[in-house]
Amino acid sequence: MSAVYQINKGVGKPIEFRGLQGQYIAYLAVGLVVLLLLFTALYLLGTPLVALLPLVLVLGGGLFFTVFSLSARFGVHGLGKFMAKRGLPLYLKFSSRRLFTGLRVLEGNRERQVRW
Repeated sequence: MSAVYQINKGVGKPIEFRGLQGQYIAYLAVGLVVLLLLFTALYLLGTPLVALLPLVLVLGGGLFFTVFSLSARFGVHGLGKFMAKRGLPLYLKFSSRRLFTGLRVLEGNRERQVRW
């Protein structure tokens, strides 16, 4: 008797919903919640519905367009890599060697140190 096992083929793949990959689903959900809260706040403040509905529709359309274009441009992990690369400095400038000469060597790394 052999056992029949179900194979899960999508175990390592990121989640995808209608073309949105990974974290972009969360970005769209958070944006829609913020848009709903904005609509509620403006409605409670007395903004006329004639002015409020076009504003919310335009902002919602911009949100969808932006999130889908980011998903298509950067993919699953590309936006995080892009933002991390933007945060790196172009160069480092040190005016003295004192920073490096004062560093301690850990005992476990002592055998890997180059002796001049």
